[in-house]
Amino acid sequence: MRRVGLFLVVALMFGAAAVRDGFDRWVATTELPLLVHEISTEVRDRDGDLLRAYTVEDGRWRLAVSLDQVDPRFLEMLIAYEDKRFYRHAGVDPIAMIRAVGQAIWNGRVISGGSTLTMQVARLLEDSGTGRLRGKLRQIRVALKLEREVSKDRILSIYLRIAPYGGNLEGIRAASLAYMGKEPYRLTPAEAALLVALPQAPESRRPDRRPDAAHIARDRVLMRMVKDRVIDRDTALAAVRDPSPRGRLPFPKVAPHLSDRARSAEPSLVQHGLTIDGAMQRALEDLAARVLAGRDPTESIALMVADHQTGEVLASVGSGGYSSEAGRPGFVDMTTAVRSPGSTLKPLVYGLAFDRGLVHPETLISDTPVQFGRYAPQNFDGQFRGELRVSEALQLSLNVPVVRLVDAMGPAHLMAALRATGADPDLPGGQPGLAVALGGVGMTLRDLMAVYTTLARGGDVIPLRWRHSQSTATGKALMGRAAAWQVGHVLAGIRPPAAAGPKGRVAFKTGTSYGHRDAWAIGWDGRYVVGVWMGRPDGTPVPGAFGGSLAAPVMFETFDRVRVRAEPLPPPPPEALLLANAALPPPLRAFRGAANLRNGGPRLELQFPPDGAQLLADAGGVPLRLRHGQAPYTVLANGAVLASGLRGDRFVIPLTELGFSDISVIDSAGKSDSVLIELR
Repeated sequence: MRRVGLFLVVALMFGAAAVRDGFDRWVATTELPLLVHEISTEVRDRDGDLLRAYTVEDGRWRLAVSLDQVDPRFLEMLIAYEDKRFYRHAGVDPIAMIRAVGQAIWNGRVISGGSTLTMQVARLLEDSGTGRLRGKLRQIRVALKLEREVSKDRILSIYLRIAPYGGNLEGIRAASLAYMGKEPYRLTPAEAALLVALPQAPESRRPDRRPDAAHIARDRVLMRMVKDRVIDRDTALAAVRDPSPRGRLPFPKVAPHLSDRARSAEPSLVQHGLTIDGAMQRALEDLAARVLAGRDPTESIALMVADHQTGEVLASVGSGGYSSEAGRPGFVDMTTAVRSPGSTLKPLVYGLAFDRGLVHPETLISDTPVQFGRYAPQNFDGQFRGELRVSEALQLSLNVPVVRLVDAMGPAHLMAALRATGADPDLPGGQPGLAVALGGVGMTLRDLMAVYTTLARGGDVIPLRWRHSQSTATGKALMGRAAAWQVGHVLAGIRPPAAAGPKGRVAFKTGTSYGHRDAWAIGWDGRYVVGVWMGRPDGTPVPGAFGGSLAAPVMFETFDRVRVRAEPLPPPPPEALLLANAALPPPLRAFRGAANLRNGGPRLELQFPPDGAQLLADAGGVPLRLRHGQAPYTVLANGAVLASGLRGDRFVIPLTELGFSDISVIDSAGKSDSVLIELR
């Protein structure tokens, strides 16, 4: 008998081991479903806040989420309500299952489910049903395998990402944004309770369709949390008095054009970080919509703001509204549309002329009828003003003087300068002509922002960037800081529109393209560059549209919205030549360069040093060699006069400062040449 007993004990032990081994094989051979799902692409601003999100391929909102992005109280409520032994079981909670079966037998119906959070994840991953025994066994099997393969936190994160919340909402972030309009990291007790309750019956408790049912389910969770000591009674009583959502909010769609551009440029990324200031962007989108309200629906607007100290684009508004309602072309991003820039390139022309010693703001220049071959430029009003100061010619935006300067410099030189700023000018016909200075070239608002950012930075080029990942490296100087400051000083003297009012000095320029097709206003203060375009995307005229009356007031209002206080323009650099006309070197008192060139005289040539030369610094200075000039000569370095009254074709200038220097030579006839050298 003793032997029989021993045999039975051994048999039971071997049987239990066989069952255990079989169970282990059953779990180990389980094929897990994919744990990774497609998630919505997100575009975020400079602070990490959501600007825009896109649905996944099947039209669902499924946003990435991690445990640290969720309110800890919500997690505590979720585990207490759904699976209080979540961190202790191995995927299946036998106690909960026995309780659920017992309650079902006693009451004749299902009172509570025995599914753990891990089993719910298993069901959601395979989209399996809950009522059939076969489906339940499959959930148990997958849950057990999940617990062996991944951590508890990973399982919980999957639940937070794919739990159903009604309609096309999946995951807590999508639900929190749609129902509460906020990220889920700071939920109220009432909001947390609602988000715990919804996945149990996402369609029958949808706040946008079944608000009363959602409200009741929320309060039931709150009372349960009191019982489980997750929250106290006073907190629960205060929470049940909070209103629950009765609808669904739209997902953010801020900076939609730039978001589309980011997504198209790098479609493989699921998170795009932009330099955009979200609050500023929203304010300017509201401004754009208000400006267009009541205007012809075929008109549009574009606004941009950049920080010229860093090159970061802080706001980019491509239209007055991202829709085609009422026939408005809102989907067209007018910040990237190629248009005629009108007179907005004139400041660059004058800056280049200042830098190369062709003129000074106090130089006299002729505004009289002139013919360049078959081209005879006219001023906008058809009148001529005779001889006047260069600063006045720029402030009045006269056409004839600026064409004279381009003729002296060469239009190809202007095109090269445009490209050096980072702009990509579109030149019909390929060869630049004198009309480039008056808008005879295609430019985008982004291009013009690059030009004006260079001027605002004292002539230093910096690439405009709208992605955090873009390089912040600066380029070489386009012009000396004295020349750039002179341009800004002249433009700051332009009287703002009456509607704008005195709200801090702004250096700005307006422009109107031929036929009133485009109205521009672009300017800068001590920190920001602001650009405004208004017109029709199809290029048809807007009768009566002028940059000064239409776009400039919007530009000044933009400045008022983006800055906390007026950012002062910089003081003049030490090398700036602050002299009246009579005190200028003789070649700078009156501009005659273009006339001399047309009379057939040879152009002054600075033969040595060559452009781009790298020279060793010498205490004696830098030697110069000239050809085809008329003495006496004036030499400038970075806009400052180094020597004047020089004669002969060879001499040494007192330049010993290391680094890059822009050297200009002007002869007695007003002809000039310049080179950029580096002293080492």
